[in-house]
Amino acid sequence: MDLDTVLATVLFTDIVGSTERMSDLGDRRWKELAERHHAIVRDALGRWQGVEVDTAGDGFYATFDGPARGIRCALEIVERIGDLGMTVRSGLHTGDCRVIDGKIGGVAVSIGARIAATGGDSEVRVSQTVKDLVAGSGFVFDDAGEHALKGVPDHWHLYRVVQG
Repeated sequence: MDLDTVLATVLFTDIVGSTERMSDLGDRRWKELAERHHAIVRDALGRWQGVEVDTAGDGFYATFDGPARGIRCALEIVERIGDLGMTVRSGLHTGDCRVIDGKIGGVAVSIGARIAATGGDSEVRVSQTVKDLVAGSGFVFDDAGEHALKGVPDHWHLYRVVQG
């Protein structure tokens, strides 16, 4: 039995076109916008019981103990960030994660990050695993096709959340 693992849903978000936006706005205005973005994401994480694991200038990595809350959180973030004139892409995956120095990591986390990277403006993408786990929860998905995820074996069937 491996006591250093936990089943978790991982969520990654990323502001689409952030570098260009930063260049257009300049450092000061970008900082203000980024702070508003961070506040919205953190508010949504709190509402949906997500745990912030890490953040970069334009993205977040969070975990949930269930995929439905993760999807609802991602949908809320997409909607509310739109009010700032920005778009985000996000990706979710559920899997067995390693606990490394008190943080959740491992292959399942890498898969979640790679899923997010495949998305477009205002998209919430999920793995087949997440789709299967939320069957009957009222979510509607569009097929986003098979994808090779950088550094991850095999091809992965992904879905776009179109209704929550």
